[in-house]
Amino acid sequence: MTINSEQNQPDPVEVFERILEHEDQDRQTIAVMLDRFVTTVGHVVMWANVALILAIIAQVSLRYLFNENYPKLDEIQWHFYGLGTMVGLSYAMVKDSHVRVDILHMGLRDNVKRLIEILGIILLLAPFIYLMIDQGYDYFYESFRVNERSDSPTGLPGRWAFKAVIPISFVLLALAAAARLIHAGHALLTAKGPQTGAGWGRILFVIVSFAATAFMLGLLVETTEEKLVVAMFMTFIGLLFTGFPVAWVLAGVGVLYCGVAFLFDNGLMNWTGLEETLTGLDYLTLGATVNRVYATMSNAVLVALPMFIFMGLMLDESGVAERLMTSMQRLFGTVRGGLAITVTAIGIILAASTGIIGASVVLLGVLSLPAMVNQGYSKPLATGTIAASGTLGILIPPSIMLVIMADQMALSVGDLFMAALFPGLVIGGLYLLYILLIGFVSPSSAPVPADAKAPDWQAFKEVMVAVLPPVLLILAVLGSIFAGITTPTEASGVGAIGATLLAVAYRKLTLKKLASVCISTFNTTAYIFAIFIGATVFSYVLRELGGDELIESMIQSTGFGPEGTVLFILFIVFLLGFVLDWIEITLIVLPLMRPIVNALGLDIPGFDAIDEPALVWFVILVAVTLQTSFLTPPVGFALFYLKGVCPPEVKLTDIYKGVVPFVLLQLTGLALVFGFPELATWLPSVAFN
Repeated sequence: MTINSEQNQPDPVEVFERILEHEDQDRQTIAVMLDRFVTTVGHVVMWANVALILAIIAQVSLRYLFNENYPKLDEIQWHFYGLGTMVGLSYAMVKDSHVRVDILHMGLRDNVKRLIEILGIILLLAPFIYLMIDQGYDYFYESFRVNERSDSPTGLPGRWAFKAVIPISFVLLALAAAARLIHAGHALLTAKGPQTGAGWGRILFVIVSFAATAFMLGLLVETTEEKLVVAMFMTFIGLLFTGFPVAWVLAGVGVLYCGVAFLFDNGLMNWTGLEETLTGLDYLTLGATVNRVYATMSNAVLVALPMFIFMGLMLDESGVAERLMTSMQRLFGTVRGGLAITVTAIGIILAASTGIIGASVVLLGVLSLPAMVNQGYSKPLATGTIAASGTLGILIPPSIMLVIMADQMALSVGDLFMAALFPGLVIGGLYLLYILLIGFVSPSSAPVPADAKAPDWQAFKEVMVAVLPPVLLILAVLGSIFAGITTPTEASGVGAIGATLLAVAYRKLTLKKLASVCISTFNTTAYIFAIFIGATVFSYVLRELGGDELIESMIQSTGFGPEGTVLFILFIVFLLGFVLDWIEITLIVLPLMRPIVNALGLDIPGFDAIDEPALVWFVILVAVTLQTSFLTPPVGFALFYLKGVCPPEVKLTDIYKGVVPFVLLQLTGLALVFGFPELATWLPSVAFN
């Protein structure tokens, strides 16, 4: 059974976007008008990503061709980035493409889901939107009043215009939220007939359980601030199970506990029997998060985020994967498990040129799953191979997760890219060994097709021709970073334009496909940025309550020793991966670990070239651990995306069974990196020396 890569294949980016988006089916007139307005604005602003690519290419060209550097171009880049991410918040709200915990939500009756959305918007999202519009306007107006301009004398004037994006984008978000409220209310009022699914019982049971857990854990700490930290974490986790978007649960809980802390500060909660607090939290201090949002909008490192997303999606559109699948299938056609080996090898190549897990899993699933099923592959092996191979992109550089980790941990993006390369390849190698072993031990699980032919020189040549373009793209991106020719941000722009030129060369690029990639980049960046903003509010309140000190003292009190403490942290991260996405863990949990790891005195070889080798090693360990979160139910997003493209005969249980061996292989890779830190620290130590 061979794969027809040129005909009857659905567009992977469009499939990815259909899985990601959940546009409201209610057609209430006013809400539909608001939806269309927000969507139209989004479809205009999404082209900022193309302008961003051009700005980066112009900057690199001017520096190397004319030895000129223009600070204005630097600022233009993060202006386009900030505009796209902030306006994207409302677009993601209209399309309901936010990250959520679906384990209970998907089984609820429609009227219960609608009511949860109404309560979530009113109680969690609305106060946050009001805060950001009110304080964001003051932030903009102060800049306008003094006619603020760039810090650089040759930079852009009118800094206030960029700051105006904050209140404007939250006005758009308010319109999108109002549309969702109207849709939900209208659907509740016009619902007819019986509804299937669970009622409030499950949700109430979870909330009561977490409330009881918060009370019991609160007995283990002493001060009121510590009790509030425990309650805040438990409230956040408990509300996640309602299915309301993670970003707005984070933001809403942050605003809520700021209010609670204000009441305790002012003696208005003495009736609880708890002591008064001195947190200093109030409405104005919480408004300081506007400045943090602006700092994220103007973060030069994070500009690489939409560029690597664009690069990966455009590479999927270029037809590279189809060419690789066709040619490599001929090369491994007579090997047991040859198709699974092909999928894994393509997963490794795609991982080194894209970091979009959802798009990679969808692409591999669309290209190979029907053929693997028809060829007689074990369904668990087929689905497990696709899901696991698709997750390699979050670890093998360039990876959007590593970009965010570098920003949060104040580390070099280049160092993390290099540190992750060998661990990623080791895990990919373990996948290949496992598939070969399964083919040998259980031939019926990975059969050789009846019409398979032995590979010849022509097959080898086709593979080389298919592999060369993505390899050159990888060298252009990673090689330019490792050689110090470009910054990671500039390399991301080079990668984006390189992937676009590849699509042009293969005659795959059309205006429709370019628009599809821009929409998906815009949408994906927006929901990640929404979690950034929510985590900013949550983390700010948590720190003001003393959460950093509490968590640090709890971990240090375990008495496990340096290596034991690292293992304990990784175990906690692994468990959190069952219910939280990597973004929340990276933004909330990971920064809290920096002072703890620095205080452990770990003797990790840095070869006298890495500033903080222990921290680099630790971040890579966390990254490998978080890779498992894509495969562990109920939140495992690789499973979610793969199920969206599975043939009807492939069940969710097949996917769950299939990923278990690969999770164990990932943990084996984790053990190797833990036991041999040089796997992570050697390459960055020699790259710039």
